[in-house]
Amino acid sequence: MEDLMEKNGLKRRVLVVDDEDVNRELLGNILSERYEVSYAANGEEALEKLFDRNAHYSLVLLDLLMPIMSGLELLEKIQADERLKAVPVIVMTSEKPAEVKSIKLGAADFITKPFDMPEVILARCERIINLYEAHSIIKVAEKDSLTGLFNREFFFEYIHQMEDCNKGKSIDALALNIDHFHILNESYGRKIGDSVLKTTAELLMKAFENAYIECRTDSDHFFMCGFHRDDYVSIFNALQEEFSRVTQIPKIHFRVGIYQNVDKDAPMETWFDHAKLACDRIKGDYTKQIFFYTKELNDADLYHERLINDIEGAIKNRDLQVYFQPKYGILGEKPVLKSAEALVRWKHPKLGMISPGDFIPLFEENGLIQKVDHFVWREAADRIREWKDTIGASVPVSVNVSRIDIYDEGFEERVNSLLKEKNLTPADIYLEITESAYSEDAARLIEAVNHLRDMGFKIEMDDFGSGYSSLNMISTIPIDVLKMDMSFVRNMNKDEKCLKLVELVISIAKFLNVPVVAEGVEDAGQVEAMKKMGCDIIQGYYFSKPLPAAGFAELLKKELGGKD
Repeated sequence: MEDLMEKNGLKRRVLVVDDEDVNRELLGNILSERYEVSYAANGEEALEKLFDRNAHYSLVLLDLLMPIMSGLELLEKIQADERLKAVPVIVMTSEKPAEVKSIKLGAADFITKPFDMPEVILARCERIINLYEAHSIIKVAEKDSLTGLFNREFFFEYIHQMEDCNKGKSIDALALNIDHFHILNESYGRKIGDSVLKTTAELLMKAFENAYIECRTDSDHFFMCGFHRDDYVSIFNALQEEFSRVTQIPKIHFRVGIYQNVDKDAPMETWFDHAKLACDRIKGDYTKQIFFYTKELNDADLYHERLINDIEGAIKNRDLQVYFQPKYGILGEKPVLKSAEALVRWKHPKLGMISPGDFIPLFEENGLIQKVDHFVWREAADRIREWKDTIGASVPVSVNVSRIDIYDEGFEERVNSLLKEKNLTPADIYLEITESAYSEDAARLIEAVNHLRDMGFKIEMDDFGSGYSSLNMISTIPIDVLKMDMSFVRNMNKDEKCLKLVELVISIAKFLNVPVVAEGVEDAGQVEAMKKMGCDIIQGYYFSKPLPAAGFAELLKKELGGKD
């Protein structure tokens, strides 16, 4: 630290406290070449300087015999303050009996009066400052200042020591997280949030009776490690109840990932990567509190990691392909092709066809979905332009707009630039948003959707009924098309509740005066039922599976006509 300060042209600040002008001047001459020196003529004046938070002192040189407030009185006040007692004090005295009392009051060293050896004074000052700074660094580095738990580096070091002393014993690694902690901070304030973190640390130490080593790794993330046990469910159930009782804050939910009987040949960081992976698997699922790491979970994680690593190449090499599923209007005498939805498919050169259910949720979680969306938008625009030029006809194509897209400040500019480049209009591309986007930032979503509609875009709400559905949501978000979740359609002939929900969604759409699209329609019975209920548009295998661009072009020629 000393070298760092010197490199930056900084000097440590030393406070000389003495009522004699000549002593202050003498000490100033000795110290000023190496330190920045401040002065006080008595304890009261010194205390005022020490309490100034804009002035950090590395050392106090203190005379004991002074008017107004003596050196011993000042020592008592320094020791009574948590911040000030970290500043070392060297007492200046010629009275031996005063040394014992000064030590009891926290003095670090002594300089004998009169001052006859400047090099000794400098050496003592330097030694005490270095000792206290080294002690301070170790203390800060070892423990998290908020919770008192070990910091990450010391946590791993103590696990090494525990393992070395107990060869052969099985070890468990645990990762704990508080769900939606950021919302708690925003709702109750950071002071309450800090209190929750401290309470969590205290309850963890109490629950495991100091048999485990704990640390706070980041914000509301905690790691624990200890010898294998089987009673985690009862421990964390009790901890959850105790936490709710102590904090009196409702709906705070712990989730815990546990890697039991760790592979000691693997790096220690890997133990906790596995535990955290298990913990993340139940994120947002309030029905589960504990998830145990398994080999199958690791295999799935490695698979997802490969997809993440391969997506850039998939886009570059066009392993991603866009298919188009037609949507038919059914309220007339015969079905009419109205529009299509762009759907992405991934033909991996080594893994074969990868289900969208494998990579879409994964990329939505880590933000890579934006790259996929941008690829799909461009492909859809290219094909629409191509069909206009070669067939002389086209239909609007719906493209997915993820949450990360709609909250991106550059979203509108990107879409408009694409339309301008391809000489298309907003009428050529419908924008699909999912209802779950409403739960992130409703006000911002509504503002963005209103702006997009003002620009001429039609907004479709996708998968209505699958997640966040609420009457408040559907009444506040301005939309042009409502798409009901396909699970209702698939089960409506087998489940009376699903049938009633289909009728309800169609009624809501009619009330809002917007068309409703039914996805996943596969047989004539479903088509007839939908038509009777007043459903406007159908999308599903009954009419057509998703088609590659060439196949959809042939369908366009057949349905809409045009030049060869």
